[in-house]
Amino acid sequence: MNDVKRIKRLIAYYRRLFDTSDPFKIADRLGILYQFGNCKFAGCYMFLKNHRYIFLSNELIEAEAKLVMAHELGHAILDRKENCYFIRNKTLFSMSKFEKRANLFAAHLLISDEMLTDYEGYTLERFCACTGYPKELVELRLTL
Repeated sequence: MNDVKRIKRLIAYYRRLFDTSDPFKIADRLGILYQFGNCKFAGCYMFLKNHRYIFLSNELIEAEAKLVMAHELGHAILDRKENCYFIRNKTLFSMSKFEKRANLFAAHLLISDEMLTDYEGYTLERFCACTGYPKELVELRLTL
């Protein structure tokens, strides 16, 4: 099964199981610990002593925090044993297979088919302004 199909199936499963697409609530339900603090990066995922941890910068605004959390949650679910860092303004352009998968996970988790229907007819710029999501994330969701 390719990454796109696998990610879509996982997200559909978690949405049904937990009745949410909020990455913070999903992390809570999966027992993935997260914390806001003074980080050098927007966020990072770490696998330490058989536990999954997500650290988020306390300088993120709400939409950014949700995006970074969704991205790091993707790492926690898809790449459990890999330690990964979300570097603002670079990760969405990364060519690493781990980063691509985490971006794809975040795009599909945060931007549902229903949301696309609700915003049908909006320009890309307007959609981004309304949701707070970056253009690269929306374009990724629309293409894969």
